[in-house]
Amino acid sequence: MDFKRAKRQLSELKRLGEDMRLAAEDWGAEWKCLIATIMSAQSRDETTIPIAESLFSKYNSLDKLAKASYADVLKVFSGLNFNKTKAKNVIACASELIEKYNGRIPHDLDKLIELAGVGRKTANVFLSEYGKDAIGVDTHLAYISKKLGWTKNTNPHKIEEDLKNLFPKKVWSKVNPTVVRFGKRYTSRKLKDQILDEINKIG
Repeated sequence: MDFKRAKRQLSELKRLGEDMRLAAEDWGAEWKCLIATIMSAQSRDETTIPIAESLFSKYNSLDKLAKASYADVLKVFSGLNFNKTKAKNVIACASELIEKYNGRIPHDLDKLIELAGVGRKTANVFLSEYGKDAIGVDTHLAYISKKLGWTKNTNPHKIEEDLKNLFPKKVWSKVNPTVVRFGKRYTSRKLKDQILDEINKIG
């Protein structure tokens, strides 16, 4: 696979994808972006965003969220996948950000993944949202990358490395949101595969 072909495929995915809001976008505050991204793991963005809006309405600062009770946050998280774990993690993450970084979010992968609830994918999605050269590998990107021949791997870290080798740095931050929007637009696996087969023919 060469970059020029992969770039044309990525452009086609962008054209076909619906311009919808993703969970990491448009919060206006870095801490909200990070918390919403933690919440979105293994949950649909369409579900996550209104729940995140409710959370931030009730706790409108990182300090307030750090002091929130688990039971109250859990009530807000009703309907969110893995809500018990996520309720614990967002409170813990807020506390860690206050204690270790005075409420500022570190723009460093190694520091981010030390925070409660923040894995490599979440950290990379956050970093790319703020202009850093990063690729967050989620289930959409893992599946579509393999279908298009961008990678042969199934391990997210190895997929990330393959994509970084395939695309230049200036493109990295666009890869995940472009592919995720396409994946959300075509929810039928059969239809998605048919379209990806056609995209695979792009020379």
